[in-house]
Amino acid sequence: MNAPITAILDRKGRNVFSVTSTTSVADAVAEMNRNRVGSVLIIDGGRLMGIFTERDVLRRVVGEGVDPRRTRVGEVMTPDVITITPQATIEDTMVLFTEKRCRHLPVVEGGRIIGTISIGDVTRWMADAHRAEAESLKNYITTGFSA
Repeated sequence: MNAPITAILDRKGRNVFSVTSTTSVADAVAEMNRNRVGSVLIIDGGRLMGIFTERDVLRRVVGEGVDPRRTRVGEVMTPDVITITPQATIEDTMVLFTEKRCRHLPVVEGGRIIGTISIGDVTRWMADAHRAEAESLKNYITTGFSA
């Protein structure tokens, strides 16, 4: 899995879903639901301030019993965002997901956010790669090697 993470971005798209820190939790969740994503980036004045994920909803909103309509996402977001570069490999990304116990990583190049990668994106990539490898081996076994 030495392919660069850009291979996944090229395949899934480079859409970045974001809200500002003053957006209500309810509106941030609505944005996540509308786009069928598990996180939104918190961007104020063009600067990455944090990330708001499904886990934040469970722990910091539901778990703490705060009102999602009155609470600003900046109050419950994860402020210390781990990012990766486009040159990071899929393997590097899997290691980060495991070691840092996160599920979403913004991809940053030259200070600019160019996409977001989720653990689901990497899992899908790996499943497709394994499926293609199995198909190739099956074809080799049944038809022989062709140069």
